[in-house]
Amino acid sequence: VQLVESGGGLVQPGGSLRLSCTASGFTFSGYAMSWYRQAPGKERELVAAIGIVAWNKKYADSVKGRFTTSRDNAKNTVYLQMNSLKPEDTAVYYCAKGSSASTSSTFDSWGQGTQVTVSS
Repeated sequence: VQLVESGGGLVQPGGSLRLSCTASGFTFSGYAMSWYRQAPGKERELVAAIGIVAWNKKYADSVKGRFTTSRDNAKNTVYLQMNSLKPEDTAVYYCAKGSSASTSSTFDSWGQGTQVTVSS
């Protein structure tokens, strides 16, 4: 399993970023995928997850209405569109593969992470 995130960077408050995670080494369309983040001094937290069907999604309360996750099975890629970014969204963002098709699965394989910094 290999997961490679991209799209992080520095953005001003209120701005947007889109993260991508390209997967290989497994049948991407058969597994849920998720995004986690970890800020300095804090535990890693689930941001968003998407099952194998587009409607099966869940989000952390802190990002509902601002972040959207989607997937393109033809490209083996999962996305995280982040809008109305806040300084508290600053963290390293990780892509993770689920152990099953559902967003309720555990997530057992991780990418290397991409830094998102929200600052003026």
